[in-house]
Amino acid sequence: MTKYIIITGGVVSSIGKGITSASIGRILRTYGLKVGAIKIDPYLNWDSGTLNPYQHGEVFVTYDGMETDLDLGHYERFLDVELPGMSNITTGKVYQSVIDKERKGDFLGACVQIIPHITDEIKEMIRKIPESDDYDVVLVELGGTVGDIESQPFLEALRQLRNEEGHENLMFVHVTFVPYLGAAGEFKTKPTQHSTKELRSTGIIPDMIVCRSEKPITKSLKEKIANFCDVPEFAVINTPNATTIYEVPLIMEKENVGEYVNKRLNLNLTINPSNLDNWKKTVESIKKDSPEVTIGVIGKYIELEDSYISIKEALIHGAAANGIKVNVEFINSDVDSLDEKKLSKLNGILIPGGFGERGIEGKLEAVEYAIVNNIPIFGICLGMHMMVIQFARRNGLEKANSSEFGEKLKSPVIDMMEEQKKIKNMGGTMRLGAYECKISPDSLAKAAYKEDTVYERHRHRYEFNNDYKEKLTSHGLKLSGTSPDDFLIEIVELDDHPWFLGCQFHPEFKSRPDRPHPLFVSFVKAAYDTQYSKN
Repeated sequence: MTKYIIITGGVVSSIGKGITSASIGRILRTYGLKVGAIKIDPYLNWDSGTLNPYQHGEVFVTYDGMETDLDLGHYERFLDVELPGMSNITTGKVYQSVIDKERKGDFLGACVQIIPHITDEIKEMIRKIPESDDYDVVLVELGGTVGDIESQPFLEALRQLRNEEGHENLMFVHVTFVPYLGAAGEFKTKPTQHSTKELRSTGIIPDMIVCRSEKPITKSLKEKIANFCDVPEFAVINTPNATTIYEVPLIMEKENVGEYVNKRLNLNLTINPSNLDNWKKTVESIKKDSPEVTIGVIGKYIELEDSYISIKEALIHGAAANGIKVNVEFINSDVDSLDEKKLSKLNGILIPGGFGERGIEGKLEAVEYAIVNNIPIFGICLGMHMMVIQFARRNGLEKANSSEFGEKLKSPVIDMMEEQKKIKNMGGTMRLGAYECKISPDSLAKAAYKEDTVYERHRHRYEFNNDYKEKLTSHGLKLSGTSPDDFLIEIVELDDHPWFLGCQFHPEFKSRPDRPHPLFVSFVKAAYDTQYSKN
């Protein structure tokens, strides 16, 4: 029977519920369990696809084409799994499903209410995950904080789920923040006490409290929290700020989290801490201080680094695989922010995906700088478009551009996909999810992947315009990755450059700390080798 671990949060948002959930899952996975994960987002949006990155960070795309919360990226990276899109539950999905059922007459004329119809739908969606795969444990993270109005139906559904599944099959983990007041010179536990009280008022009693803090808290503070929150002292877990998020499973395992979960859920596991040895080696490689390489990410959402969280993590993975440390510099792509002084400090340039015209000229300038100065450059989705446009402008098509940025262009080397032209709705209508890509021999991509065919995740409406294929290839642009029928261009390269590769897909979504993506490994190595050769 599938076991459930429900993770709630209190005090403040963005305290690390996702990392806590993923870390618990990583610990359980090293014990041989098959672990799945669910992220509940209480907003009314159907999915994350139309959310502004400034508000919610990056949009993570699953293999089956769902635009989801970024925490699914953390789950996939820590658990080394590919989660289905239904692992992201939103209020919008729940209410739409219930209304659709009501319109079909499924409720036989009943007055449709929050309880039982909405709560039953939430429980049904949660249970679909273990039904879809044979998971031993499913992690369920509830977004937001306890006390949020929009979270109340979910808390009630989770309370009911505990009663229906049984005490031995479901446990609650509450993540809180323990602030340190410099003026008083001490930590304060009152926010945790109030947050736990708020949770208990919904009928949910936490089995474990994870206390986030800037620095480690003392044993006496744990005792105080245990007494006031009515949990065993050994179930009060402290996760102070770590050097890297990948260190959190090691911190939690030192506090015997795996052993406690094993007993609480009657998992009957043979606990062997040495199972985390491989993970520990990965963490040590990520924490390496030298040698260093500096990669510039040229984007327009740099004020919130979570907008590019998967790219940043994939660069870290690629650097660790090469035995080096990567310094990621986020550079605003607005033209005024781009100057040679900033670019000259970079060993490599990465242009990520995105939408809209703002910041485009700055990205094109970055491509030009990389070409002229032989700096390794990696373009992802929109980044590939920038590479194609700038290459075209350098080779006889001075007005080259993308039809995303204007109509009636003279040289639309990037154009809207044919099947996208009749679509009116914005949400969930792009080319989404994993598609097959055929790799050409004697290419950077082939050297990196060491495979002839790969499957990568997409999120785009615009593509390389085949009307310009002959013109651009005649000037040296190599089309090294295509759809199986050779129609869609997936990867472009330049042979006479240290490392110039653009891809239409998003490889960052498949990178793992202990299984880094080949393109990121190759790119970071090229950036370091280029730096070494110059020195």
